[in-house]
Amino acid sequence: MNSNLKLIRSLLSEIRKTASENKIKDNIVVRYVIAQAREHQETSETLCKAREELQHLAKTYNCYLSSLRSYNELNSQYSGAGERTVRETADLVGFKLPHDPK
Repeated sequence: MNSNLKLIRSLLSEIRKTASENKIKDNIVVRYVIAQAREHQETSETLCKAREELQHLAKTYNCYLSSLRSYNELNSQYSGAGERTVRETADLVGFKLPHDPK
């Protein structure tokens, strides 16, 4: 499979995970990504600087979107919700309390 196609699919997958719309084709970001991919697809053996720049930009956005999603998941999991009990704190970090069976 072409590496550019893999990159576009992973980028669209990250966009799909963060999009609020049901239909992915209605998303303006998806339409822009697909239009740019079609505009910069290789048609011959010559190397194009703009294609490499677009590939780098797509990798950067893909990394940003996946990192942002991971950050939001971790932040929601470990965010402070006020005072926690000792049991909740022990469960959060993976310890067992002395009176728990091992």
